Amino acid sequence: MYLAQNRGGNSTDFTAVAVEREGAPVLLHTHLANAVVGRLIEEGRLPGFENAHVVGAEVACGRSRFDLLLERDGRPFVLEVKSCTLFGNSIAMFPDAVTVRGRRHIEELAALAVKGTAAGVVFLVHTPRVRYFLPDYHTDLDFARTFLDVKDKLIIKAFSVGWKKDLTLCSDVRELEIPWQLLGRELSDGGSYILVLHLADGLSIDVGGLGRVRFRQGFYLYAGSAKRNLRKRIDRHLRKRKALHWHIDYLRAHAEVTAAIPVRASDDLEHALATAIGGIADWTHPGFGSSDCDCPTHLFGMKTNPFRSPAFIDLLLHFRIDRLEQLIAEEKT
Repeated sequence: MYLAQNRGGNSTDFTAVAVEREGAPVLLHTHLANAVVGRLIEEGRLPGFENAHVVGAEVACGRSRFDLLLERDGRPFVLEVKSCTLFGNSIAMFPDAVTVRGRRHIEELAALAVKGTAAGVVFLVHTPRVRYFLPDYHTDLDFARTFLDVKDKLIIKAFSVGWKKDLTLCSDVRELEIPWQLLGRELSDGGSYILVLHLADGLSIDVGGLGRVRFRQGFYLYAGSAKRNLRKRIDRHLRKRKALHWHIDYLRAHAEVTAAIPVRASDDLEHALATAIGGIADWTHPGFGSSDCDCPTHLFGMKTNPFRSPAFIDLLLHFRIDRLEQLIAEEKT
């Protein structure tokens, strides 16, 4: 991790500026990303902004403040910069958490554009390895829907940059392709999910038709799906008070939710997801959640928090990001 020492009245002594992933720095500091985009524009190195220069920063428009005010082709241009650190093999996604503020920004930029003020958003991706950019519709469906809705009103661009070990910028800047057709097809509230539960103590539970089942202390990963209203299905799992219907409801009544991870997709991935989780789990519960399919089970146990497991992180990256590479390739043929 790359740290910068704070001076003055900061609540912490240091700020995390960057982390390393596979030996290369990835910038974390959002305000530095704004400065990078401004510098690239001034140097004429940002495709599409060659005839622009920066005339101001933190510009107030309506209820929001936007990162940069440019003069582009002799006219004012309002630009928002978003820093992107979520990426797989060749695809980057934003955001990595729900961002109501980010959605409001692009809505207000679109409103400015409709009224005659040119506007846009730049996503700066902090790795040179990627070729494509998408909004993370798994994490924030509303942001992704707004992103698609405003695509003909705003200039939306994504660029990848690389960082050297001394945190100086590499020379190459690449504009990333946004696969709009794929986004339009995949952007629905249906798909699969992983529910991660924690059971603080081992106990025996009556689980509907399975009878009494002994559960060890540890973490549990449940693979499920909903063809429609995936968000509502996940919200139901998050509630403890409800009628017990599915096998997972009985365990949820005693275990705490650590995470609920959607994998939105037009394809049915539930069984592939269960198989993949089974490959990294420490134990399983046969027949749990799989009475309507051929899978041995849809519930898997792990001794330690799966988010500390590189294998689990790789699994998430595959199903949520890297799997889309094949879909993009199929669209190009």
